[in-house]
Amino acid sequence: MWTPFSQVDDVLRARPSVIEAGRDAPRLLRLGLLLAIFGMLYGAVMGSYGGWGGERLWQVAFSAVKVPLLLLATFALSLPSFFVLNTLAGLRGDFPRALRALAAAQCGLTIILASLAPLTVVWYISFEDYAGAILFNGVMFAAATVLAQGLLRRCYRDLIARSPRHRWMLRAWVIVYAFVGIQMAWVLRPFVGAPGVEPTFFRPGAWGNAYEAVWQVLLQALR
Repeated sequence: MWTPFSQVDDVLRARPSVIEAGRDAPRLLRLGLLLAIFGMLYGAVMGSYGGWGGERLWQVAFSAVKVPLLLLATFALSLPSFFVLNTLAGLRGDFPRALRALAAAQCGLTIILASLAPLTVVWYISFEDYAGAILFNGVMFAAATVLAQGLLRRCYRDLIARSPRHRWMLRAWVIVYAFVGIQMAWVLRPFVGAPGVEPTFFRPGAWGNAYEAVWQVLLQALR
């Protein structure tokens, strides 16, 4: 019998039951469900800047939906190029196991992110700077991503033992995922939502250069 808490423990410990072959579709479905649950949890906290009352409740709901959407969309958009890279490297036969390892690490990222939600609540209570709130959430995502990379390396251990080329594929995944993820976060903004501004699911003029915008936000927060 599947229980969410036992699955969470299996993911965080990178147990063989998560990444070994066998019944991939149900396993990936369960990992996706956990990703949605924990992603929505952090998203709701992320969108609670400025309170939960009135129109701000819409921002809480929007952010709860957008965080798992961001992670799932980034994962899905990064997979085709990663599949091609694995094929070119002669590692196509190992791709199903690599996919399970990536899915487990992605799920682990959201679990870690949800565990950081109380820190976000404390930050919101302690500070009222909107740019600072955006930067702090960026730091939380960065911290969760770094920790998830350690989990991914443990899931990839057997693959790297088979062929050192998997180590290069792992590095390629990090680059592709980061490139897509930053742009997707820009398209799906706002996640925090400025108080006094009517909450919207998408901001007007969503498409643009995400990297330039991130640099401007950093400069504004540092000032």
